[in-house]
Amino acid sequence: MEDGLILWALLVIPFLGGFCCILSSKGFTIRWIACATVWTMLATAFVSLWIVSIEGAIQAAHGWLFLDMLSSYHVVLLQVVFALSTLFAKSYFPAEIAHNAFNSALLPRYGMLWLSALGAMNLVFVSNNIGIMWVGVEATTLITAFLICIHVTPKSLEAMWKYLIMCSVGVALAFIGTMLVGAAGGNLKGSHSQSLLWTFLYENAGSLNPFFMKMAFLFLVVGYGTKAGFAPMHSWLPDAHSQAPAPVSALFSGFLLSTAFYCIMRYLPLVEMATGKTGWAMDILVFFGLFSIIIAAAFMVFQQDIKRLLAYSSIEHIGIMAVGLGLGGVGTFAALFHLLNHSMGKPLCFFSAGKLVQIYGTNSIYRIKNALKITPVWATGFFLSFLALIGMAPFAIFMSKFQILKAIIEKADYISLALFLFGCAVVFISALRYMLLILWGESEANIHPQKAYKKDIFLVAFPMLVLLILGLFMPEFLQNILQKAANIIQGY
Repeated sequence: MEDGLILWALLVIPFLGGFCCILSSKGFTIRWIACATVWTMLATAFVSLWIVSIEGAIQAAHGWLFLDMLSSYHVVLLQVVFALSTLFAKSYFPAEIAHNAFNSALLPRYGMLWLSALGAMNLVFVSNNIGIMWVGVEATTLITAFLICIHVTPKSLEAMWKYLIMCSVGVALAFIGTMLVGAAGGNLKGSHSQSLLWTFLYENAGSLNPFFMKMAFLFLVVGYGTKAGFAPMHSWLPDAHSQAPAPVSALFSGFLLSTAFYCIMRYLPLVEMATGKTGWAMDILVFFGLFSIIIAAAFMVFQQDIKRLLAYSSIEHIGIMAVGLGLGGVGTFAALFHLLNHSMGKPLCFFSAGKLVQIYGTNSIYRIKNALKITPVWATGFFLSFLALIGMAPFAIFMSKFQILKAIIEKADYISLALFLFGCAVVFISALRYMLLILWGESEANIHPQKAYKKDIFLVAFPMLVLLILGLFMPEFLQNILQKAANIIQGY
């Protein structure tokens, strides 16, 4: 099989699976189609990573489809998050149907939207044309908006419209940035079909117009940053997370935000090389990153909704990644490592929170108490995953945060150091307070202990084992992948 065919497989298979779901009316058939599609995509992603690691970047469609180490790394993480979320959905929705919170007649529509969202995100990662990459981001907005209001309530409809309007405005700004990048390369020698190819722009980045590239980056950071969850453009995110079903919230936080952040990663080396590597674009990322951390920390102190709490945690972590990316050097490596760690920890946190909400019948933190006695597996999953997310050793997020902290100290940027430590400390203390209340607080509700299944234990154990192992030891192959991806971002 030609290597380029695997790029087409990453695009076609999810949309084909979604089309098959909408044609079926039986829940069993839809679950089978979704699982078959997701596991096929997982295998395809690992094969693509193996090919890229051996042969280097691969292309198809006359260079319009492209996969290098940076994009293949993201593709693999996306498929892992999607596979875990799909497995969780198989146990989550039957309980929703049993409590009349979800209509089984909506399963075909949900399956179609779910798999189409996977295809749209894959389009972002395999697109070499920055215009098609923008189309992929816009497609994820339109498709995932309807996943938010699968539970049709006034609040979910409001959250959907807020998400749709704000992210559409953001993506419109990103479109202006994309066009400005094209204008910045107007003096380059090449065919019209090459003018928006990332590889062509990357090879000629030193010849791009620096003024246009600076203007473009401002539009791109605000535009894609809205979708990624940067403060102060984040206001859609807590509402969407709190109203969406738990598997959707896990996908949003676990990887949809990172999909938009990936677009910023792609433009960073272009801007830096066009402006003579002055660090102008990197300073902008550090600013937005620190601002996001501080805003998230402030809102986490006063949260009462468990899913909104996790949403603000996601804003903090996207801020941490932005700071790492903006620092460069070891910070870029750490930001990519943090992306992996967050993609493991945050979905489990949302899985656990979703189950707790189902069991207690409320999102209120102050009414979800004594969870360790009621549902030991999911309470443990929530506790351990949140501990990992706030940076507790020996989990891997502690290591990625420590590397970013080291990068700040090496830059001798003591203002950034103080803001970073202050924000992380506030989040740490707030999260511990909520966890103690949820796990051991005295509950007034008369709820019987819940039975745990092998699937539940796997969904808790797998991500935590990954975070524990990577916190103690990083395999050489992973280190090589991260370093190659970081080199692309840094323009090496």
